[in-house]
Amino acid sequence: MSENIIQVSNLSKSFDISTKQPGLKGTLKHFFKRETKSIEIIKNINFEIKKGEIVGFLGANGAGKTTILKILCGLIYPSGGKLSVAGNLPYKRKSNFLKNITLIMGQKQQLIWDLPPIESFYLNAAIYDIEQTEAKKRIKELSDMLEIEKELYVPVRKLSLGQRMKAELLAALIHRPNILFLDEPTLGLDINAQRNLRKFLQIYNKQTNATICLTSHYMKDITSLCKRVICIHEGCITYDGKLNKLLKKISPVKDVLIVCKTDKDAIKLSNSGFVIKNKNQKEITITIKKDTFKSALNEILNKFDIEDLYINEPPIDEIIGNILVKKKV
Repeated sequence: MSENIIQVSNLSKSFDISTKQPGLKGTLKHFFKRETKSIEIIKNINFEIKKGEIVGFLGANGAGKTTILKILCGLIYPSGGKLSVAGNLPYKRKSNFLKNITLIMGQKQQLIWDLPPIESFYLNAAIYDIEQTEAKKRIKELSDMLEIEKELYVPVRKLSLGQRMKAELLAALIHRPNILFLDEPTLGLDINAQRNLRKFLQIYNKQTNATICLTSHYMKDITSLCKRVICIHEGCITYDGKLNKLLKKISPVKDVLIVCKTDKDAIKLSNSGFVIKNKNQKEITITIKKDTFKSALNEILNKFDIEDLYINEPPIDEIIGNILVKKKV
């Protein structure tokens, strides 16, 4: 069994923010006597992540997802609790720890705007003490995987958003990190660029056994990459487990639209004891529990003369949307 590469126990984080009344009076008062209040963003959370896992963090805006990633990579000092990432205390930011992680934020960039990406790659390689020959080899490997060979020599400002995001990934992975923290990595990308990025992350994870912690509001990112998800609501973990188990728990039924060949079969099906959701002449929509779905479908096909049927499930975006507003799943 894989060992835990990330361990978090009773982790909490609070921020002190200043408050101000509106208007000139409030501004003057704020200037001479500033009032602050403490807001707890992360509230005593616990979780463990094994080496090689891809884990998705889900939550509404402001739930605390990005704060958790920033704590895990050492950008933010925790207010309380214990944590260990690859055997290190992240906030101490030791060089051997930093050489094993990377943080990619979809709304931030590290590439030099007016220079070709290749210049930034060699700069990053120098920062991580990678020899030029080895750097060339790694750039070639990653550019082949990302399919951006030609774009390496075009100024960053002339690249499309998708091309730029691929270049950002290459720059962040040139030191071959074992742990990837990805905060909205597909933000603003078109469908094809999102698909290509997801494919690359799957390949990278498979080839290197890297651990990936991912936040995204594009549900396809989560469903394509993550078998496990951690749901965050107002700084607390409301669910930690397999994604398919969560979806089954939240949406335990399927709707099946059945088109009967005759009116007689439609009447028989209507009176067969199944939960009828809609009926329109020969077209009947029934609701079936997922745990009895196979047996119920066999029964329908054996007993009734069916012309066609369509299986409908609620869109995953809708299911996840319901999860995000619930306190406990």
